Amino acid sequence: MIPKLHYISQGNSPKEHIENIQKACSAGAELVQLRLKNVSEKKYLKIAKEAREITSYFQTRLIINDDYKIAREVKADGVHLGQLDACPITARKHLYTWQIIGGTANTLQDCETLLGKEVDYISLSPFRVSATKDNLPTTLGLNGFKAILDVLKTETPILGAGGITTKDVKVILETGISGIGVSEEITKNFDIIKEFNKLLSASSIDEQRHTF
Repeated sequence: MIPKLHYISQGNSPKEHIENIQKACSAGAELVQLRLKNVSEKKYLKIAKEAREITSYFQTRLIINDDYKIAREVKADGVHLGQLDACPITARKHLYTWQIIGGTANTLQDCETLLGKEVDYISLSPFRVSATKDNLPTTLGLNGFKAILDVLKTETPILGAGGITTKDVKVILETGISGIGVSEEITKNFDIIKEFNKLLSASSIDEQRHTF
């Protein structure tokens, strides 16, 4: 099972990313994604090793953004590949069998392509305009999520991401989305992880009620 809440690391420097990952783990994050941009591979590897040490201590899962080689080297729990990154099929050949692969999607076609490449989860984004990314594709909102999920009908977890706050969780889950990726809202206040977890687990208790 893939945790329903993914904290996507944020910071003005690699050091800040590490500090924020530590805070997220301390606050109860079950999974963090190390998302460093514009750093050398050597630097990324060094930071990834530090992130792995912290997450191992807290028994938190670690996903590395973009780089499957680093994910393999530090024995992270998996890799998250953006649309301009390596193909999941290529990454799969290099990773350990237990490592998971996630992919970013913005359209129904993106999702279908990723499912064809047997990713373990899809991050559908952006829900709304987010300050953490430049050159964003079309904002999807609730209607976009619902339109894609209605057609997709897959057992593969689909997460929503992009500017999501606690106020959005309940309505987002009603679209069929199974979890969320959050960066900014958590970085502003790590204590909010508990609230996100409560909202997300309330939804899974509802699901169990309907199942029996």
